[in-house]
Amino acid sequence: MKTHLLLFLNFSFLLTCSFGEQCGRQAGGALCPNGLCCSEFGWCGNTEPYCKQPGCQSQCTPGGTPPSGDLSSIITRSQFDDMLKHRNDGACPARNFYTYDAFITAAKSFSGFGTTGDTAARKKEIAAFFGQTSHETTGGWATAPDGPFSWGYCFKQEQNPSSDYCSSSATWPCASGKRYYGRGPMQLTWNYNYGQCGRAIGADLLNNPDLVSNDAVIAFKAAIWFWMTPQSPKPSCHAVIAGQWQPSDADRAAGRLPGYGVITNIINGGLECGRGQDSRVADRIGFYQRYCNIFGVNPGSNLDCYNQRVPVPGGIRDVPANEISGKFESLARFAVDEHNKNE
Repeated sequence: MKTHLLLFLNFSFLLTCSFGEQCGRQAGGALCPNGLCCSEFGWCGNTEPYCKQPGCQSQCTPGGTPPSGDLSSIITRSQFDDMLKHRNDGACPARNFYTYDAFITAAKSFSGFGTTGDTAARKKEIAAFFGQTSHETTGGWATAPDGPFSWGYCFKQEQNPSSDYCSSSATWPCASGKRYYGRGPMQLTWNYNYGQCGRAIGADLLNNPDLVSNDAVIAFKAAIWFWMTPQSPKPSCHAVIAGQWQPSDADRAAGRLPGYGVITNIINGGLECGRGQDSRVADRIGFYQRYCNIFGVNPGSNLDCYNQRVPVPGGIRDVPANEISGKFESLARFAVDEHNKNE
């Protein structure tokens, strides 16, 4: 009996090792292969214990392989060009970097991104993703040609960074001579974010952070990785816009209700949310509303985070306000100056 029991346990262990691949926060934000659910304990599967909410960390729709990751039917090349109308302007340092093909290629690596729900829900997620990332990379100003919300994706890296953004970490040690300032559509910052993101997308970003500003596919993958990955106790941006996140009583008391505003809170709430009217939050909303109009979808309610309390300080940047105060304004001034030179 003991022998049979031992053999059974060993077989069970082998099954676990073969089919239970670590994911989520336990594995640096890695996603499960083939669209499998990532359980709260960091294991992949397609049954209720893995996919149930609350608990499931990502790709929480049972059944394995999700709908096609090809977003070309959701966002066309002409819509991409219309949304990011001035990204290749001579005033923009990122001109000719961000391409439609790079975005479509990167998106295929993330199950559920832009493929969750009906067509309207999918378009709404793409509008929200580009709304947030356009703010992070904007070169627009109040009187810019075609309006300030036509100038997203003007930048691919932080201008004149004041820090190396290197935090002491045994898990994600900074590479000699490398700096982890904001790069890519989401302005990925800090060594631990580069390390976790690199592990998830299969690129050594800790030793080669410049890949995020030199390779457009990797740049988009880094941004989508952040979008799809929960940061406990915060949900993922994807879970919010896809309607998978349900606020707790504490969330409701803090004003955190389903909508675009919670996504801003996730990304940079420590610096922008709970402070009343804020021009940065308004800028994010402006981009989102313009893109929703291009897609012909309703942006929904709860768009701002003016009165939301922040669950955890910071977001993708997680730096003191005085280190990056004026970043948005300085980028806009830079773009104005460069645009005027080219007139």
